[in-house]
Amino acid sequence: MLQRLVESGQTAAAFAQVCDGFGVRRSMGRVGSSYDNALAESFWQGLKRETMQQRLFSTVRQARLEIFQWLTYYNARRRHSALNYLSPVEFEQQHL
Repeated sequence: MLQRLVESGQTAAAFAQVCDGFGVRRSMGRVGSSYDNALAESFWQGLKRETMQQRLFSTVRQARLEIFQWLTYYNARRRHSALNYLSPVEFEQQHL
């Protein structure tokens, strides 16, 4: 799913065609409503808190590596409250 801020480009027919062609489901939230984007906000909050808060990276490469490692952990092993405190891997194994 692609969720973007409300803007004319998102509602354009050409944009819709491209999304449909790639199988991307579009979602447009209300202006000024953080609840429409709660999952993304939670993700970014976790990324900032767990990787960047009170840290200085010596290079852009180091920052990218740390973020990539966190994303790998987040997507595979980190326990998520929305998944009944299972990691995504554990959740998939239980529900396949």
